[in-house]
Amino acid sequence: MTAAIRAIAASVLKEALRSRLLWLLAALALGATGLAGFLQAVVPSGGHATGTALLAALLRLAAAGVVAIFTVTSIVREYGDKQVELLIALPYPRAAWLLGRLAGSALLALLPAAVAGALVALVAPAAQAALWTASLLGELWIVAAFAVFCTLTLQHALPALCATAGFYLLARSVTALQQAGHGGAPDAGQRAIAAGTDALAFLLPRLDAFARSEWLLYAAGGAADLGLVAAQTAVYVALLSGAALFDLYRKEF
Repeated sequence: MTAAIRAIAASVLKEALRSRLLWLLAALALGATGLAGFLQAVVPSGGHATGTALLAALLRLAAAGVVAIFTVTSIVREYGDKQVELLIALPYPRAAWLLGRLAGSALLALLPAAVAGALVALVAPAAQAALWTASLLGELWIVAAFAVFCTLTLQHALPALCATAGFYLLARSVTALQQAGHGGAPDAGQRAIAAGTDALAFLLPRLDAFARSEWLLYAAGGAADLGLVAAQTAVYVALLSGAALFDLYRKEF
């Protein structure tokens, strides 16, 4: 089973490289750098800090988009080519295919995280850039695990991408939503809204605590922040993997 997991993970990574992923990452890096420089020139107040924050935000969004799009389209293509049925028919448990797919997506996430980290290291202290990059990698692993789960459940690219994008945006903004939900008058409607936002905050990872721009700008953050990121990454990747495994085993091919 271990050999099968390694082989599937390697095939996922090879497929990404054959799909000119490195060229895409280079184009995104150049585009993010150029756009951050342009916006810094248009809004010169803050100077270096403004450019660093914009670059980090653009790279973070681009990295999440690359991981989600490749993960979803790759699995949908395997469904369309009947490769999933072929792999599951082999004398290995279905968990081997899923774990191999997740491991391949985790390896894939290393590439955009490394590119983003290298660019950020040019404009921020090395220690803070390393902290930001490690946190970004945890965020990308959560995005990849959710994309795998959605694609296995929905089996179509557009719904899976929309669901992944919705999950990512909610997880990035859930703390602000929770604060807004508790900000009104204490009537019945406001209490219901507050309860709903509290439920969302309980269910979703706090991606707003990942890869924070202030770590780069003010030398903030440290081991405690990285520990929180690592704990959330481990919990949510495990939960999403379990949900995907349950969905895979209940399907009939």
